[in-house]
Amino acid sequence: MTMFVIAGATLVVFALGFALYPLWRSRPWLGAGVGVTLAAVTAALYLAIGTPAALNPQQVKAPQTLAEAVTQLEAELERDPNQIEGWRLLASAYTAEGLSEKARDAYARAVKLAPDNPDLLAEAAEARALAMPDRRFDAEAVAMLQHALQQQPMHQRARWFLGIAQRQAEQPAEAAKTWEPLLAVVDARTASSLLEQINGARLEAGLEPMQAPTQTAQAATAGPGLTVKVSLAPALAAKLPANASLFVLARQTSGAPMPVAVEKHAAKDFPVEVRLDDGDSPMPTMKLSQLAQVQVLARVSASGNAIPQPGDLASAPTIARVAGNGTVEIVIDRVVE
Repeated sequence: MTMFVIAGATLVVFALGFALYPLWRSRPWLGAGVGVTLAAVTAALYLAIGTPAALNPQQVKAPQTLAEAVTQLEAELERDPNQIEGWRLLASAYTAEGLSEKARDAYARAVKLAPDNPDLLAEAAEARALAMPDRRFDAEAVAMLQHALQQQPMHQRARWFLGIAQRQAEQPAEAAKTWEPLLAVVDARTASSLLEQINGARLEAGLEPMQAPTQTAQAATAGPGLTVKVSLAPALAAKLPANASLFVLARQTSGAPMPVAVEKHAAKDFPVEVRLDDGDSPMPTMKLSQLAQVQVLARVSASGNAIPQPGDLASAPTIARVAGNGTVEIVIDRVVE
């Protein structure tokens, strides 16, 4: 710290000497007086409105505990409140400390700064529910979840939370309808437990339970479809994560980005050939056979999440006719930013 002060003082003296040199040559005593006065004023201004404590290494040490980190983050956000990730990080820290109401309020500040971020909306809605005495999603939380699904229809957390909110509101049929599309994009173990929740909601609504789809049943109702051959560009072979998942999907060429057919496979032994048909539709109201042409694409996910994430490997969308007899060939050749 001492060396920093000496270096700073030397720099100030040099700058003042350079600026006042003409006056010093013509009127030495006046030049000296002005220099001393300016140096004194500079020091006084820094002590008055600067941050002298910042010169103390103890003031800039890394936090040793979560409480210290929270305190530093609170101070930083008070200085600059327009940091979306800062509010999000603070909310997570509050949640870890069990401060649910503070977490709710911090997420609310983040949502104001990024009102269309589906991940943030789902987190904020969950925080509102956790801050409620009965852990219920209130009207504002439901509005957040609905808005998240407008931005990203297959956002898994938002869709799951919205179904819970609908069931809490004694709307079991709506809850089951909200959850059903998730069956096509989750792994087998999750799908099994999800199906139990769906059928519990359907039972409450007086509806027949859903049956787990079988290959025979899918083949019987498949209808027209697409054969898709997916290859991996050699340049990305080294980037292929272990135990990754491959999603192959078809979606409308315009309109909602939600897939009309999707399959999930292990991402290994490329090329992979799959058959997309009506049995792969996540939505009962929109089938592959209802469209003349679709966009076909594939994505490799290290996390197994159906929602695209930075670092995933992906193909460019390819337009294909549903009634075509050939094989649609696509190449995974890019990294999702």
